[in-house]
Amino acid sequence: MALYLVQHGKALAKAEDPEKGLSPEGIGDVERIAGVARGYGVTVGRIRHSGTKRSRMTAELVAAQLTPAGGVDGADGLAPLDAVEPWAERLDPADDLMVVGHLPFLERLASLLVMGFTDRPVFKLQNGGILCLDRDAGEEHWYIKWGLMPEVG
Repeated sequence: MALYLVQHGKALAKAEDPEKGLSPEGIGDVERIAGVARGYGVTVGRIRHSGTKRSRMTAELVAAQLTPAGGVDGADGLAPLDAVEPWAERLDPADDLMVVGHLPFLERLASLLVMGFTDRPVFKLQNGGILCLDRDAGEEHWYIKWGLMPEVG
């Protein structure tokens, strides 16, 4: 049972695509990381994304590999500078929820869940990477269980 945080894949420049969909490199990174997650037997109950084209595309590519039973849909409150507290208050590790969005929102959410504050990152996400958080029953704070990032080193 877990929470998965995914920074959208690398996007095209606004001049190439005004909606900033995923670049070929971004698509490749997301497909590769999602395939590794599938190979490890990762299960996701549902995927929520910010609604931007790059986040939606990322969510759909991951869903193609992990087939979440609850499907994929957009969600409010996931913009880069949105407050993370409303999301933190309603999270349940039993949901196996994946959230696809943007920085600094995702890093601030991870910091709040793990350390209790948002002003210092506890993990540096990468475009197309997956960070898995979990929380033991009865515990207030979450912990970092694992991360899969496109670039190592």
